[in-house]
Amino acid sequence: MKHHENYKELIWTLAKTDFKLRYHGSALGYVWAILKPLLMFAILNFVFSSIFNPRGTGNEYYSLELLVGIMMFTFFSEGTSAGMGSLISKAQLVTKIYVPRWTIILASTINAALIFLMNLIVIIFFFVWKGFLPSLESILMFILSLILIYILILTFSLFTAPLYVKFRDLSMIWEVIVTALFYASPIIYPLQMLPEYIQRILLINPMAFIIHFTKESLIKNHFADPWQNLIFIALIGIAFALSILSYRKMAPRIAEDM
Repeated sequence: MKHHENYKELIWTLAKTDFKLRYHGSALGYVWAILKPLLMFAILNFVFSSIFNPRGTGNEYYSLELLVGIMMFTFFSEGTSAGMGSLISKAQLVTKIYVPRWTIILASTINAALIFLMNLIVIIFFFVWKGFLPSLESILMFILSLILIYILILTFSLFTAPLYVKFRDLSMIWEVIVTALFYASPIIYPLQMLPEYIQRILLINPMAFIIHFTKESLIKNHFADPWQNLIFIALIGIAFALSILSYRKMAPRIAEDM
């Protein structure tokens, strides 16, 4: 029991340290955690609101949908990148001090979650500003979606962090894949504008599934069928279990691969 308490304290200390160091030395400091996705939202909203939401027609809450999509994808993007590079960024801890490697990976993903919580304040502000109150059910589904994104981040991190120690090209490959996933997710466009067969293909991407149904539930109070959610959650659960097995297999070689 004492070990568990020590691990909790270690993970929280590492996460807080990462959070502080990330913006240390920058003039705006923690404001960048909010400003970066907000600037991206402002640019995309300016460019695409006239295309997907012409004045006087379409969805009057397009900007809210766009903001939610960007914030959720930024959480996924930054979380997976931080998780993958976590062991390399803490190389001294890995090679010189005995620290369970999984605590370093977990701390980096928690750090990404802390940054998202700051962005969540922006989302709430925009919903209040627009005078739009989602239903309780859709808010609960939103929370479930955030939990699923976090599990996806952790799953990816457990798979890739030990691999990245040996194969540094993974970060470059992942940058390209993340860019492709952004445009393959219905963030700047509504999924319904695409042919049905393309919709089905895109929804194979877990982030597309989460973002589409989060936008649908928060804004339109329209939810995925229960069987769709159950299958999706089950698949994420299986992937998470496999990532733990994969990590345990690779963990003994981490220090020597560094």
